[in-house]
Amino acid sequence: MSSAAAAPMARALELAGRGLYTTDPNPRVGCVLWRDGRIIGEGWHERAGEAHAEVMALRSAGPAARGATAYVTLEPCNHTGRTPPCVDALIAAGIAQVVCAVSDPNPKVAGNGIRRLEAAGIPVTVGMLAEESRELNAGFFSRFERGRPLIRLKLAMSLDARTAPAGGGRQWITGEAARGDVQTWRARSSVVLTGAGTVRADDPQLNVRLGYGPWIRQPLRAVLDSQLRCPPGSRLFDGDDAVIFTAQSGSSGADPAPLDPELWDGRIPIVRVPRAGRGLDLRAVIDRLTGLEANELFVECGPRLAAAFLEADLVDELLLYVAPLFLGADAAPLAAFSGSAAASLTRFEFHDQRLIGTDLRLILTPKRD
Repeated sequence: MSSAAAAPMARALELAGRGLYTTDPNPRVGCVLWRDGRIIGEGWHERAGEAHAEVMALRSAGPAARGATAYVTLEPCNHTGRTPPCVDALIAAGIAQVVCAVSDPNPKVAGNGIRRLEAAGIPVTVGMLAEESRELNAGFFSRFERGRPLIRLKLAMSLDARTAPAGGGRQWITGEAARGDVQTWRARSSVVLTGAGTVRADDPQLNVRLGYGPWIRQPLRAVLDSQLRCPPGSRLFDGDDAVIFTAQSGSSGADPAPLDPELWDGRIPIVRVPRAGRGLDLRAVIDRLTGLEANELFVECGPRLAAAFLEADLVDELLLYVAPLFLGADAAPLAAFSGSAAASLTRFEFHDQRLIGTDLRLILTPKRD
């Protein structure tokens, strides 16, 4: 495929990327209307509950949309959700052809949008820049195809693979640029998750403190606290976007409701899940977050919880910041594995590496045979 032939879809993907921090739990989608070798309308989905990319592009083009080709990064929807079906808008506007990068994995769509367009006499082509579209919405595809969000584990370490000074206490390892970079990863996530030990030791906020446009979408902040020992005044519990996962008492089954009506400290929703090993059943936690439409889960935690995620093979991307300093053998380790667990862990491979300020950022992904 020539770059010229793919140019309208490449532009649609560029537009879709503008929704990186805002569309959750919806996918990031862009649309370009193309006729006679030029763009006559374009749009992208900005946030859930507002117009989809196709509708925004049609509004941009107006009557000129009739007879155009629509390049869309994801199959147009054919059902009424938070907004009306996009296929109806495309048909009504007189679109002559639709090119979509990839089919929608949501079973409410899953090819039905394509069939609806074809039944209306509009030819549909699927597959142009499909890999790029999937990568932009990796968490959305993960939720529908694997039944769980894409999980990123973020860790920061010294050159000797230590994460905190031996004496404890709050201390930054990485520089300001790396900490700003972490903010962008939080901003694109559905949920930021940590453990009670991190809350007690560092009192983190784990929120997004960067603005994207006129508003900030805060991810849900989740804490694993099997014994409800977090201080009620912890900064993470400021606002109404936090939830605590704790251990069930006297039952091994999961609660059927998305959130337990019980409130911790009279403010914070509690979700009770079974225990597993040294803590909570991580898969049960993830199941509950999936039920809350979580596409991307960002884990920022201490060595014990990091080890638990790695031992359970629940890390899709390892985001590792390396600071150019040493902390010593008595400092906290990167991950606290038990026994010979490390020998059986999934091997990772380097996906990306770059300097962020004075620190090195590595992105690693599991090496699958």
